[in-house]
Amino acid sequence: APGVFQLASLLVELDSCDEVSQLLCADALYQLGRGEEAHRLLLLALSRNPHRAPVLARLALLQLKKGFVCDGNQLDSLVIRTGDTSCLLPIMDIFKDEDRKVMQSHCHGQALAILKSQQED
Repeated sequence: APGVFQLASLLVELDSCDEVSQLLCADALYQLGRGEEAHRLLLLALSRNPHRAPVLARLALLQLKKGFVCDGNQLDSLVIRTGDTSCLLPIMDIFKDEDRKVMQSHCHGQALAILKSQQED
């Protein structure tokens, strides 16, 4: 992760608008345990393009990790509304085991709540 972070930081310096480099940098920061810095970088990427599912999904994990379930729910809903949920599986490979379990149980709980409300309707 330190080498990836250094490379990604250089790429961001070369082109500060390159979202892929920003995501790579944010992922490396996350792996290094520097979640707040990753969060700031993702917010910057989101400000440039507010409908990018890969950015929203990463932000959702960071919010859930902090215990901000409501914010995580909103971000997950935005990911679903974009229609681009294909980013979720590759991102799950980046997450640490404990965070992957948090995200999986959160998404499972949300899916069950949706199904239950549909059955009641």
